[in-house]
Amino acid sequence: MLRARFLLRNSVVQQQKRLFAVSSKLSNLAASTSVVEPKPDGNVITSSSDARTWSATDNFTNTMQFIQKQQTLQAYRVMDHTGTVLNADHDPNLPKEEVLKCYKDMLLLHTMDGILYDAQRQGRISFYMTHYGEEAMIGSAAALSPEDIVFGQYREAFMLVYRGFSLDEFVNQCFSNELDYGKGRQMPIHYGSKKLNFQTISSPLGTQIPQASGAAYALKMSGANACSLCFFGEGAASEGDFHAGLNMAATLKSPVIFFCRNNGFAISTPSTEQYKGDGIASRGIGYGIDTIRVDGNDIWAIYNATKAAREMAIKEQKPVLIEAMTYRIGHHSTSDDSTKYRDRKEVEERAQFDNPLTRLRRYLENKNWWSQDEEDAYRKKVKKDIMTSFTAAEKRKKPAVKHLFTDVYDELPPNLIKQQQELNELIKKYPEYYNTDDYASS
Repeated sequence: MLRARFLLRNSVVQQQKRLFAVSSKLSNLAASTSVVEPKPDGNVITSSSDARTWSATDNFTNTMQFIQKQQTLQAYRVMDHTGTVLNADHDPNLPKEEVLKCYKDMLLLHTMDGILYDAQRQGRISFYMTHYGEEAMIGSAAALSPEDIVFGQYREAFMLVYRGFSLDEFVNQCFSNELDYGKGRQMPIHYGSKKLNFQTISSPLGTQIPQASGAAYALKMSGANACSLCFFGEGAASEGDFHAGLNMAATLKSPVIFFCRNNGFAISTPSTEQYKGDGIASRGIGYGIDTIRVDGNDIWAIYNATKAAREMAIKEQKPVLIEAMTYRIGHHSTSDDSTKYRDRKEVEERAQFDNPLTRLRRYLENKNWWSQDEEDAYRKKVKKDIMTSFTAAEKRKKPAVKHLFTDVYDELPPNLIKQQQELNELIKKYPEYYNTDDYASS
């Protein structure tokens, strides 16, 4: 007992000596430090830590002023709604074949949207989302390299169309049949393609944003001559993942292009109720990210901006943000009726006055690269091709029941093996309730 008290007392004494030594050193340091004269504006820099805290040590003022909203950012435009190029220096002057590919892919997507939307209304698929009014986004696909990794949200099927995703692949996914790459585990339109560097769509909003930042950082560390491109809507920019993803990319200098499709509505919430500031572009500036706002119905404005952003992201190893101002012509999805929260006449006027398809078609006609006969013939061909894939996909069986348990673990753990056995026994015991005729056998 006495020994324990002695050891405790000795420990306290030693600690007091150490504290006294530190205190003496601090006192000597303070005594030897010369007084720093105030700067003319009355501010004093007292240590190097201030220089590390502020990017510019002399960026102070003795005037108190609250910063108000700055001038609204303008949207970059190459051609107007009539297809007329406003400044010839900004016309990308792509070859005829490349321009026709963009237009035909837009027509294909538009036609596929109509057929699959109607199929959902008929109860033949469970869900669908159209791209009406946002087809010009295909300009971003034309500006990328196949090695660039794409993270989509919901309306980025144009990227897959441009990169060669087949009609069979699209429709198989929407039917969740045995050829669906996701094996029936995802909702329709949640596409993905490893070979085309298109990451599988996730339903939760905004999760792809920090993922794209991380993927871009991995590309940077590996020395790849590529970037990642991340699509999201202005509604998703209200998610916490948006801020985490942008800050991560900015501080790590990740070569990622953040592409916001600002179509005016986050499902039923108009942008006027979504944020008070100047759209999403102003947020990029706040994070120290080079930012541009473009006309989202102008394919060449999107193409030029994405091409320049890609060059900046890779050469300078930093993120870039593009905000494309467009208008969602269709409903948010087949689960939505937009006539409940916006005027039908407003939608019809926007569709007629500033349609991305019409704008590019007029551009083609101005160059004598497209005619009405070619338009009619191609629309007829595309519809036939889509219906051929649709009919074949609808007849295919659903994925095998075993896929309820596969693709999570390399080897099934005992608890899942037990569950699988129990399910198989139930199916065998009650075939009238568990009809597996419509499912693939393996």
